[in-house]
Amino acid sequence: MTNQALGRAAGIERGVVPIKTEQEIARALTSTSSQKVSEKIIGYFLLACGTLSIFTTIGIVFILFNEAIKFFADESFIDFLTGTEWTALFGSPQFGVLALVSGTFTIAILAMLVAIPIGLLCAIFLSEYAPPGVRAILKPIMELLAGIPTIVFGYFALTFLTPSIIRKLFDGAGVFNKFSAAIAVGIMIIPLVASLSEDALNAVPRALREGAYGLGATKMETTLKVVVPSALSGIVASFVLAISRAFGETMIVVVASGSKAWWNWDPLQQGQTMTGYMVQAFSGDVTRGGVVYESLFAVGLLLFLITFVLNIISNLIVNKFREAYE
Repeated sequence: MTNQALGRAAGIERGVVPIKTEQEIARALTSTSSQKVSEKIIGYFLLACGTLSIFTTIGIVFILFNEAIKFFADESFIDFLTGTEWTALFGSPQFGVLALVSGTFTIAILAMLVAIPIGLLCAIFLSEYAPPGVRAILKPIMELLAGIPTIVFGYFALTFLTPSIIRKLFDGAGVFNKFSAAIAVGIMIIPLVASLSEDALNAVPRALREGAYGLGATKMETTLKVVVPSALSGIVASFVLAISRAFGETMIVVVASGSKAWWNWDPLQQGQTMTGYMVQAFSGDVTRGGVVYESLFAVGLLLFLITFVLNIISNLIVNKFREAYE
């Protein structure tokens, strides 16, 4: 060792901080400066991505409002919101959006009745009961449902659920019906509920579980009375996100629920949703700038406002029941 190195080693043994050479100080300053530059570049890139997403959202909202205002300049806003007859593509068009809203809400509500209990139970099993090996196999298999094209779910509902289950259980069910479409949508969003809920359950500290076991609680009592309430904010957020996904579903409802827009809440009859109308209108000969074309943006704006309100409700619930752990 050199004398300089020996001196440093002796200084360390005596508890004295070694003095760096000029070359070491310059190297450290150069390294710090380059790190600062790279961090600034990454920060600017992330800022640009965030700004782009904000301006994209603003642009979408602006286009929806701009075209919807043109529609309401020709049609009554009150009649649009309170009317129950929607015949936009007929010779004498009527624009009562409640006919579309009823189909949308019926399918979304029934889909959540399928997805929420099954998805939550799957999440509880994977988080609290499944051995690591079983969980490693079942979770990827369950998440494969999210990769299936939605039109495949639509034909599954039309060719299997309706003739093999719905029409055999209910004599009055039509070939096209909202019930089979809702079941297919519910099956499609089960992985969304299960995956997000399981992540929320896994985020609960192990100490809470061990504390419950130390007080004599059983596995079921610990899960239902400690773990699930502690993860409630994340679970509710997954529910609201799944509801928004159900509201925006298109191809399943187009294939399975039919294209007749009428005011009814009977799940065994056909009904058209807001997204279903958009697909039907764009697949036909709709003149750009006409009232039918502008009605698409009015319906899209209403759908946007519904999902926006759902997201606000989700944030309020999450903030109210949020648990912070150290």
